[in-house]
Amino acid sequence: MTISIPYLLSTEIKLPASKSISNRALVIRALAGVDASLDNISECDDSNVVVEALHTMPYEIDIKAAGTAMRFLTSLLATMPAEHVITGTERMRNRPIGVLVKALQTIGADITYVDKEGFPPLRIKGGTLSGGHLCLPGNVSSQYISSLLMIAPTLHSGLSLELTGEIISRPYIDMTLEIMKQFGADANWETDNIIYVAPQPYKPTPYYIENDWSAASYWYEIVALSSNENLTIVLPGLFKESLQGDSAVAQFFASLGVETIFEDNKVCLRKTKIRAGEFVKDMVNQPDLAQTMVVTCCMLGIPFNISGLQTLRIKETDRIAALQKELLKLGYVIKADGDDSMSWNGEKIEEIADIDVIGIDTYDDHRMAMAFAPVALTRASIVINNPEVVSKSYPNFWQDLKKCGFKLD
Repeated sequence: MTISIPYLLSTEIKLPASKSISNRALVIRALAGVDASLDNISECDDSNVVVEALHTMPYEIDIKAAGTAMRFLTSLLATMPAEHVITGTERMRNRPIGVLVKALQTIGADITYVDKEGFPPLRIKGGTLSGGHLCLPGNVSSQYISSLLMIAPTLHSGLSLELTGEIISRPYIDMTLEIMKQFGADANWETDNIIYVAPQPYKPTPYYIENDWSAASYWYEIVALSSNENLTIVLPGLFKESLQGDSAVAQFFASLGVETIFEDNKVCLRKTKIRAGEFVKDMVNQPDLAQTMVVTCCMLGIPFNISGLQTLRIKETDRIAALQKELLKLGYVIKADGDDSMSWNGEKIEEIADIDVIGIDTYDDHRMAMAFAPVALTRASIVINNPEVVSKSYPNFWQDLKKCGFKLD
């Protein structure tokens, strides 16, 4: 799909609901054993597979490319009195899950690997789990941690979860705990690295799901790269006091030329002066914003050094390698400093950058497509290959771009 820009228009965009909050609320509702009211559930692929699985509960559950669903449903199925096989795409079958499986087995879960040790598919025979004390490295995926926490109120002895070393993506853990408490759980940090969840059942609770701050990041990028100095984008359904760690995007873009104005659970984005000489951030708590920030900085010509990216190698694709490869097509030489940081010193290969038609590969990764789409604001056009991947988190992304003035062919 080719994207070009006649002139951007100020508009209001209804973002998708947060899939992170939706998937947690869906699992907790299932554990509560009652059909509590959930309002504004995300309609993206990642949430739809959870909704479908919980509604039909087939023997084989195919979660496709939804990593959150794989991690969350693995724990959930371990507590339910039935046998299931959970599987997914080829990429999903090569994403590690051994840390979570071992932890569940330690508290009594009956889980075996169907094929390769440490990876899906999994055969799960559900039942009552004992609970007790578990110890995990703090630098594993926060989805493993959240998955264990959410089933903890149903465990015979509750759960004491000790996290060792550096704890990454802490806002996602805090999000899980807060949603659990809103459904009646007794779940709290006892120390800086130990969480205790009492064996206290969930209660049916009506719950409203906030819109997605991760999706908002692409609109921040659009405002930052736009030449329309009067452009205003209004994003309803976002809370100033948000559970989502990615709400930090407002702070990140404050130095990159975007002002955030909060008004009654909505935000207004407006262009302002760029203040960053170099963008330096530890994004260990906001890894899903990495692609947005890297691409934006390059397009603005702002050198950057972004650390805390250790989980990017095992996402939908190796996001560090994918960013390096696709930005090189545009002339930007990005350095990967180990497995947890990326930097750019301003180096650019002009003979590559001057090529008229550039095709961006998306690697079955929704965030690659959405982070690179606004690049069209800096050149005559850009081609996004396999644009349908946005359905994973933001099904209406392309329609919303057209509403703002983007031309899609």
